Amino acid sequence: MNFDWLIIALGNPGKKYSQTRHNIGWMVGFELCQKQNTQLNTESTIYYTSRLRFGSNNVLIVFPTTYMNNSGEAVRKVHQKYGIPIDRMIVVADEYNFPLGKVHLKKGGSDGGHNGIASIIEELQSEDFYRLRCGIGPKPKDIILTDFVLSEFKEDEKDMLKETIKKAVEALEHFFKHIPERAMSDINSGKLWKEEPEKE
Repeated sequence: MNFDWLIIALGNPGKKYSQTRHNIGWMVGFELCQKQNTQLNTESTIYYTSRLRFGSNNVLIVFPTTYMNNSGEAVRKVHQKYGIPIDRMIVVADEYNFPLGKVHLKKGGSDGGHNGIASIIEELQSEDFYRLRCGIGPKPKDIILTDFVLSEFKEDEKDMLKETIKKAVEALEHFFKHIPERAMSDINSGKLWKEEPEKE
């Protein structure tokens, strides 16, 4: 099967990390798969995949299992196998500079201090992919970044975490209904969640 787009859900494998802030990318990816009732395939020793459909778009979603800092290794392998263009890739990742509840879509740019994105840029030798950044912050000043991103969400954050995941899923669904520029504008301005639901 040929795929039109690739979604890359970033996170760390294993129960130890499953509920940590760094794994919000995986949480969003799992929710997408659950909504479409698709199964994860153990296609490789370094990633899981699942096949999604959004309108006329065939979309492959990949969950790297290389641990965050080596995510690019899995992405490079998928890129080589399926030939999905780099500018048709969307990385879903955590963003500690954003408050929990905020999602933001952009294309290109630096890694922003995110080791998973840095690894993808290094392996692909390109920054020309989309990033859907999901807020996990704000990071308290008295905790180092590594400890913060590997910490679990607090009990009083759980409702907002669910809302963030829901918004990220809706953002991706919206992206595939419109041209990228329109989708980014609607998502980043918050307009997507202020409008009445679109009629099918």
